[in-house]
Amino acid sequence: MDTQLILNKQLLIEDALASAINYSEYSLQMTHFFENKSTSGPDQSESLIEYTALNFQRMKRLDKTLKITEQQIEELEKLNQEVTWLVLTEAWCGDAAQVLPVLNKMAEATSNISLKLVYRDEHPGLMDAFLTNGARSIPKMIALNENRQVLYSWGPRPSEASKMVNDFKAKNGILTPQFKQDLQIWYNKNKGQGVINDQLQLLSKL
Repeated sequence: MDTQLILNKQLLIEDALASAINYSEYSLQMTHFFENKSTSGPDQSESLIEYTALNFQRMKRLDKTLKITEQQIEELEKLNQEVTWLVLTEAWCGDAAQVLPVLNKMAEATSNISLKLVYRDEHPGLMDAFLTNGARSIPKMIALNENRQVLYSWGPRPSEASKMVNDFKAKNGILTPQFKQDLQIWYNKNKGQGVINDQLQLLSKL
């Protein structure tokens, strides 16, 4: 990769980290959006506000019910370096509502991981540096080492869910409302294990 591109990406990362918030702060902002019938980003359309209210409830449920097993905690503790998970998100994003609580539980389970969140539309340059198949898909995680160098990127959803999405798109061209509902049902049944397994696999390679 071109040296200038690497430097530009590092500057974008540094800028995002300077304004990043933790999960507790993000949760408070979600509460604010819910209570004030609003959402993050410039688009305050009724549909996005409704998605945000739904995501607020999903996150609350996951925060209360999601469990990390002892075996999974042991795997996290094998990490021999400090890692920062910098995640691009928005309040209205359905995948983010299912993913962020899981990442937070993992980060809480070990002192080796720090979770930082920024809004996509406030950091378009960083988003464009970490596209998924050319799209600004979120949530998008950028895993960083102690020197804030990129270890890996991940997102917008667990690998099993991504396969479901890709297969459906290949067959039907677009994601239908029914498919999106089916995807949320998959998330509910999966109980965060897809996110956990993906991350443990990626972290084991560091």
